[in-house]
Amino acid sequence: MSLEIERAAATVWIRVQMARHGLTLTDLQAAGCFAEKAPPPVPEPARTYRNAEGQKWDGQGEMPVWLQWAVNAGQSPEFFRV
Repeated sequence: MSLEIERAAATVWIRVQMARHGLTLTDLQAAGCFAEKAPPPVPEPARTYRNAEGQKWDGQGEMPVWLQWAVNAGQSPEFFRV
């Protein structure tokens, strides 16, 4: 069945149910049936780390050796965040 036919059938079913139960569009709006959807969550910006030699890490997977050495030496990973 095509999408247009399915939509038409759904519309007819909804109209029949509204008539059967004596509902109006105003009743459905008052019940919150057409409340606005919450906006999708904003994705967290990508984290990128880079050292003075130009080596990079995207924050995914295991921490690279160069960054692990720096952290072991007492440096914060945020120091390398771009």
